[in-house]
Amino acid sequence: MEGAILEDANATQHILSIWVVSTPFEAISSFLVSFKYVNIFVQIRRNFMAPLLEMAVIICMAMSIMLVSEKLIMGAASLFAKIFKWRPHRRYKWEEMGEDMEIGSLAYPTVLVQVPMYNELQVYKLSIDAACGLSWPSDRLIIQVLDDSTEPEIKNLVELECKAWRSKGMIVKYEIRDNRCGFKAGALKEGMMKDYVRNCDYVAIFDADFQPESDFLLRTVPFLIHNPEIGLVQARWEFVNSNECMMTRVQEMSMNYHFKIEQESGSTMHSFFGFNGTAGVWRIAALEEAGGWKDRTTVEDMDLAVRAHLVGWKFVYVGSVKVKSELPSTFKAYRSQQYRWTCGPANLFRKLSHEIFKTKKLSIWRKLHLIYSFFIVRRVFSHIVTFMFYCVVIPTSILVPEVTVPKLGVVYIPTTITLLNLVGTPSSFHLVIFWIFFENVMSMHRMRAVLAGLFEIGQVNEWVVTKKLGSANEPTQNSESEKKPRLSIIDRILLPELGMSLYLFICATCDFKYGKNNFFFYIYPQSIAFFIMALGSFGLVGTVVPT
Repeated sequence: MEGAILEDANATQHILSIWVVSTPFEAISSFLVSFKYVNIFVQIRRNFMAPLLEMAVIICMAMSIMLVSEKLIMGAASLFAKIFKWRPHRRYKWEEMGEDMEIGSLAYPTVLVQVPMYNELQVYKLSIDAACGLSWPSDRLIIQVLDDSTEPEIKNLVELECKAWRSKGMIVKYEIRDNRCGFKAGALKEGMMKDYVRNCDYVAIFDADFQPESDFLLRTVPFLIHNPEIGLVQARWEFVNSNECMMTRVQEMSMNYHFKIEQESGSTMHSFFGFNGTAGVWRIAALEEAGGWKDRTTVEDMDLAVRAHLVGWKFVYVGSVKVKSELPSTFKAYRSQQYRWTCGPANLFRKLSHEIFKTKKLSIWRKLHLIYSFFIVRRVFSHIVTFMFYCVVIPTSILVPEVTVPKLGVVYIPTTITLLNLVGTPSSFHLVIFWIFFENVMSMHRMRAVLAGLFEIGQVNEWVVTKKLGSANEPTQNSESEKKPRLSIIDRILLPELGMSLYLFICATCDFKYGKNNFFFYIYPQSIAFFIMALGSFGLVGTVVPT
């Protein structure tokens, strides 16, 4: 009898001891053992989960080192250009345009300006006015408005605006199609097939929300005139609504980094950098030699730029020329844009990698730079490692104590990457914490887009036009969005992000109670960020347009 009581006391003591063990899983394990069950979970954790997680840490560390090395190289090139004033005007011949007294405006080449649009009620007038206001001889400038609008009222308004400018002496062509085949690429391609385009030497492209300054052509076209090897001149974007909300402020930080570091370094090192799809001028001969516009991906601009690069054309980025544009200020519009911008390059890499290796006009080093640097590291690995490492692997390591994540990957590499991204917008340094958590949450959406593009699954070629709000966030009776049925509450919640929020909260709580690495300091806020953005369609992220 006394032996039985002693045995029960020992069992009770063992059960109570589970609350003071180092991790929650050891607590669960001890609880099972106390009732003489086989500790299956510990065996699975040690023999299966730990090796997989260790391998994931190694892979993510390798990707992180590749990414930070690439960013350091680009940052060094951009810094060199800034310190030594190694600007395009020093690297290439550039002379100011002026009329010849004898031949007059014939001294100017004929320039085609294409303005593609689709139901752009809020901004159509701004874009057409800006294009028609370019300083260039009117008889040497053709404005081509490519209207794919499906709303009859909007089409009528756009056509009336074109007629108004024609009455002022401008050459404005209003072009429509029976279908939207190929979306923007299809409209641009069909526009280039018009008879009057044969007389043009260069083509400038502006999306419907872009408003170039009047001297845009005077500052960009001379690079093409005096440097026959240049096929593209890309200008920088600046944003009229960057202060509209926290989401636009965060976007501005990423976009400024892209232009000030990525585009600037590519142009400085004479290596490949992509066409941004707008605010650029193409030499028509380069466009045609590259094969013209193709609609096989949702990044027709990058597709054209890569093909032009493969046949030997050079590009120049002129950061001093800025074109006003608009950032998507609603969460839905931003997610759609990011999916297209992320899925498209991955899909293009899948379709073009063979052509890149096969071309004979590029050296092996330029081929490797295009494949490794531009596509693999910047367009694929960057999105995968941001989500997998900082939102999955590091939090999961809390639950698997056999795995240790090096401090290099937890602290030093992400700090370096963050500081490099801040170079583009130093005035927003105080928003760096919001930028980090926002980008980490969006990396989940972007990684899905990358995988969809690489494996051609899901909505890989779906083109969703980014909705512009113009100068005022006011609804319009002609807006398509009003005709769409309202979604139920459950349909408006982003369930993957909500699930991720719950998982991170569990990991952070376990680390707070049992862990030793203090990862909960960043995992708790990251969990909150996932939760807020999961409910972003309820007005928690971006602006809300009343209906």
